[in-house]
Amino acid sequence: MKHERALAWAAFLVVCIVWGTTYLAIRVAVRTIPPMLLTSARFVVAGLILLALALLRGEPAPRDRRIILELIFVGLLMVGIGNFTVVWAEQWVPSGDAALLVATAPFWLVLMERMRAEGERIDRRRAIGMIVGFIGVALLVTPGGAGRAFDAHFIAGALCMQAASIAWQYGTIRAKVNLHDVPPLMSSAFQMLSGGVAIGVIGVATREPRRLTFSGEGIGALAYLTIFGSVLAYTAYVYAVRNIRVTTLSLYAYINPLVAVILGWLILSEQLTPISIVAMLTILGGVAIVQTSERKIAGNVAAMDRRRGGG
Repeated sequence: MKHERALAWAAFLVVCIVWGTTYLAIRVAVRTIPPMLLTSARFVVAGLILLALALLRGEPAPRDRRIILELIFVGLLMVGIGNFTVVWAEQWVPSGDAALLVATAPFWLVLMERMRAEGERIDRRRAIGMIVGFIGVALLVTPGGAGRAFDAHFIAGALCMQAASIAWQYGTIRAKVNLHDVPPLMSSAFQMLSGGVAIGVIGVATREPRRLTFSGEGIGALAYLTIFGSVLAYTAYVYAVRNIRVTTLSLYAYINPLVAVILGWLILSEQLTPISIVAMLTILGGVAIVQTSERKIAGNVAAMDRRRGGG
């Protein structure tokens, strides 16, 4: 148990750091690779690598029809909607801003918990935290907050990223509750392949290959996203979900934006305005307020696990 906990916290650290860097890599890659093809290539290749590793390790492939359908559904939520929407939005949204917009994910977790039949009500502290966080988002999507990136595409991207956060959190909850018996590598492989193939089919149908341009930086960014962002960090996330409370795991939402903002500013010269800095602090402050009220939600998710045969 101690060994598993140590590995889980190591996986959590990988998620915190590596996923913070992927916003920069996506911003670079999407300059020359259309978003659907980028998402599909990244996750199909990563899924095949993980599937091969899982088979070499002797991990059994799922045979239960219900589990297979659940893996596909979670993959569509987390890869086909959650990740793809971020990639699509980063055609116009700077990488640091994208990470900050995704940082609102814990708010959606609270709302989803409230909608469950046995869910916790939203107390005053959580409500205040969500209001504070969304005030930060509102500041970020103003001309002063977005700086020279502000336009209609930026606003559309910011809104779509909230849809991405909802899909990602819902997929995380379903994986936590329903996929605890599937080995981590096999689970990651199935999720990546289902989401990657689905979004790739749509990309080909919409003639995205015609917009594809090969460049050294685009291929390098795609390779980084595939190996580090998907094979390493996504698998680390799936492993951490099994061994760390969902609400504790969602703390990566604090660290990813800070990594992304710093890298975007240093490498891509993304603009940091006074309002955007205030927006960042406001969003993260709202997340902090919500997180301090999340103990009951974590306990409820754990109880759901136990009732369904999990740890």
